[in-house]
Amino acid sequence: MTEQEQNQTFTDWLGQYKALLFKVVRAYAVPIMDQDDLLQEILIQVWHSIPTFKQQSSSTTWVYRIALNTAIKWSTKERKHTDARETIETVQPMLQEPSAQPDERISWLYDEIHQLNEVDRSLCLLFLDGFSYKEMATILGISESNIGVKINRIKKQLITKSKQPNHYGI
Repeated sequence: MTEQEQNQTFTDWLGQYKALLFKVVRAYAVPIMDQDDLLQEILIQVWHSIPTFKQQSSSTTWVYRIALNTAIKWSTKERKHTDARETIETVQPMLQEPSAQPDERISWLYDEIHQLNEVDRSLCLLFLDGFSYKEMATILGISESNIGVKINRIKKQLITKSKQPNHYGI
């Protein structure tokens, strides 16, 4: 594969899967600076993976797998350094320009997804993007029946939390 072909594939995938990448980033990183770092790491991994893409799966499955695996690895590594960043994170809101109020329900959902373990977080994102159990099993490397059990448990957990008073700040 030539560098020009790799550039074209990367540009095409970035255009096609930008929203997918942002969802993964938002589910695995909360502060804006961390989201930027994680997005950059995912993009690097996607870039490096292009020459090894053999089209045995769809490009969506390929990019999702890379994004989720990179996010899981990144969040595990970042968890070790959380205490050292506490003071920066408290200053972060002062450094940002005020923006339009985000939908509190979406913020609540991302907060809840962020609290799940890495596999369940990945399942939530894949489920919300409409992937079949078979596709999810391929991406995550677990059985379809296990996918179904985990998704049902996550749904029940989120429904229970959503019925609690003040579940998303209202």
